[in-house]
Amino acid sequence: MLLVFGLWMTTAQAQLAPGSRAPDFKAPAAMAGKPFEFDLQAALDQGPVVVYFYPKAFTSGCTIEAQLFAQAMDDFKAVNTTVVGVSGDDIDTLKKFSEGPCGGKFPVAADPDGKIIKAYDAGFAIIPGMADRISYAVAPDGTILQTYESMSPDQHVTRTLAAVRDWHAQQPSAKTK
Repeated sequence: MLLVFGLWMTTAQAQLAPGSRAPDFKAPAAMAGKPFEFDLQAALDQGPVVVYFYPKAFTSGCTIEAQLFAQAMDDFKAVNTTVVGVSGDDIDTLKKFSEGPCGGKFPVAADPDGKIIKAYDAGFAIIPGMADRISYAVAPDGTILQTYESMSPDQHVTRTLAAVRDWHAQQPSAKTK
């Protein structure tokens, strides 16, 4: 349950389950203020990807979450993992957000029409068109390794990083080293 606008609301939803296929997407994105097109498949070709959804750039929880991901980017890079944040914000807002709270360390993608949010069952039930705070760790083959949903931003980094590290530890190449 979550207190929103003075009302207790449930945030339960039908998230994509571990083992299911992550929907592919391309979206306008920004990193360090520079716009480009984020391509999930191209990122997966390089290794695991964390796709995290957040409600709105520059709000307190979303700013905290972006800062936590930015602080952990060296840890994600150490396990060859790309991180991308996705929200319903427009690209101009995300150019600024990518420079500010994201520290220029990872991209944020714009989904103003909500197609990616819908494909990932990441919609915020009580505010249509807005993303819930939900994170997916995705293996290079497109399989979802882990799903974590919580309006609190403080465990998304820890949980997704642990899922990617666990995945790496189970790979045959890791066992022969």
